[in-house]
Parts: sequence; C-alpha cells; structure tokens
Amino acid sequence: MHLPAHGANTQHVYEALGMEAPATIIDFSVNTNPLGTPASIQACWQDWLQAVYDYPDPHYTELKQQIATKEKVESKSLLPGNGAAELITLIARFLHSKNVLIAQPAFSEYETACRVEDCNISYYQLKPPAFTLDKEVLHKKLQAADAVFFCNPNNPTGIAFDQHVMNWLIEACEEAKTLLILDEAFYDFVSPPATAIQKASNSPYLLVLRSLTKMYHIAGLRLGYLVGHPEVVEQIGKRQPHWALNGIALKAGVSCLLEQEHVKDTTNFITKERDRVFHFLQRSDYIHSASAVNFYLLKDPAAASQESLYYFLLEKGLVLRHTYNFPGLEGNWLRAAVKKEAENNQLMEALVQWKKEE
Repeated sequence: MHLPAHGANTQHVYEALGMEAPATIIDFSVNTNPLGTPASIQACWQDWLQAVYDYPDPHYTELKQQIATKEKVESKSLLPGNGAAELITLIARFLHSKNVLIAQPAFSEYETACRVEDCNISYYQLKPPAFTLDKEVLHKKLQAADAVFFCNPNNPTGIAFDQHVMNWLIEACEEAKTLLILDEAFYDFVSPPATAIQKASNSPYLLVLRSLTKMYHIAGLRLGYLVGHPEVVEQIGKRQPHWALNGIALKAGVSCLLEQEHVKDTTNFITKERDRVFHFLQRSDYIHSASAVNFYLLKDPAAASQESLYYFLLEKGLVLRHTYNFPGLEGNWLRAAVKKEAENNQLMEALVQWKKEE
C-alpha cells in the first residue's frame, strides 16, 4: 500500500486504496485542536492583510520576545521555524554524518531528515504494550550516539513521561556528551505539562522543539520554535534560509501565545472527552495506549491484523491514522485523534458494529 506518510490527507488515502470516498468524512488522522483556532486569530485576520505586502522581519523579533517572556528563556536561545518539520530538517543538517539514535515509535520525519544528511541511524524501542522506558538499555545505547531524538509526549502513543524520567534522560545525555533533541510538540495538551525548556538554554547537550500548529489549530501557517544553548542555536540557525516565516504566521504566533484561556479550555475538554472514549474502549474489549494528550493508539486484540478494521472504518467515512511507517508498530495499531463529542460518538458506534460483525 502507498498510504500517506502523515495524517490529514483523506482523499489521498482513498485514492491509494482504490476506494470511493464517502460523501461525509471525519478525519481522525490529524491531531490538531478539536476546538479549532482561537477567536483572536479570526478577529484579527483582516487586519493582518497588510503583512502580505512587505517582507517579514527576518529576525522574528516580536515573536521571539513573546516566546521568551512566556517560557522565561532568553531570545538568543530561540530559533522560530516554518513548523517543527523545518526545524527537524535544520537539526539534521547540523548533524550531518553523525551517529543518530531514535527512540521508537516516533515521528517519521526524524529518520527521513537524518538519512538525507547521511547520518548513521540506530534505534531504541520503547517496550510495548505500555511503551515503557528501560533506563539500562537506553543508557548503553546513548554511549555510541552523537545525538538522540526523543518525543515527549510521544507521537504516536500519546504517552507522557514524567519529570523524573526526563531529568534522568537529560543527565544521562550530558554524561555521555550526546545531544538530546526533545520534541515537545504536544506538551501543552498535558495537564499539568512536564517540560525541559528552561534547562535547554544552559546546556550544549539539549534542544527542545515546540509546535504552535497543534494546540492553536494553525497547521497551514507552519509555525514552531527551537530552544537551546545560544551557540548551538546559532549554528543551526545558519542553515535556515532568510524569511523562512511569512508575515501572517509571525503575527498569528504572537497572538496565539497570549491565548491562555484557549489552552485551558482545550486541556479541560480533551481530558474529559478522552476519558469518556477510553472508558468505552475498555468496556468494549479494545486496547488503547495510556495517552495523556489529544490522540491515542487503539487496537482490537481479537483481530490478527488491524488492517480489516482500518478498511471497515474507512468505508464508514472514519479515517484513522495507519501506523505502517512507525517502527515498532508496523500497522498493529491505529491512531485516532480526540475529536468533538458527536464525532467521537460516531467512531464508538462504528467500533460497536465492528465487534458485532467479527
């Protein structure tokens, strides 16, 4: 199968599988905020039209100041980017030909970007089904790595490691002189969140990646940022083209970072709705990952493969994320986003029907 490597492209999924797309489709494969964009984005949109006429600020001054204030870091420790994906590419360029360890399952872009840069890739596998971390095994693998990518909360499992685990990992990487690239793209969906962002600016062995596209539902604007030791950030930033961020994205980023109530409303909603879905899955004999964010893995343990369930849901217009390109999962799970109540109800109704037809 030639399925999309990412979520959100529902038409491509149906075309790749030779299926006719239903008239109504609910996209569970994309994991942005189900509550949508903040009201301020919509209110200011017309006023931002002026920003398309001129070149944007190549130094991202206002956005960096806003991030620095919110996260209590220095501006010189910051590098905004055209989404976290661009920053991953820049990091990979910085790591050209180095030994890179990836904690799996993980976002596929880490490996894709590093392979282009001729990095030597190795893997550390989180232990399913709980996807736990074995400190002894990981510590040994760190000794041979120049850098390690670690996603917390993890994508695609949604599992969030606590601050004690992350502190151990940071210290282990410093001891091994291994650069830790800590992807915190979904940290703000966790309540309360664990973060290492304040430590990053003081350590040459820690980079923290953040995304604004998920929480604020602005995936089309492409916006993220990197925090690290100023000297390391400077070296990575040299690999970024001028005007990587457009003027509207810069304005939207500043506006989003002021939206504290939107974040609070979102985390409250996600927690309540995720718990409701998980209760259903448990009583309906499905297995799910212990996610702390706005998406989760699920599987029917009675099925030899989840492929039939994936097709069954597609026929009903419910598009979940396949896991064929997540090493360690290889299609044995499906990933679903936490959507609004009515949409989640449709998924649950379909899962009940699937059990009846098994």
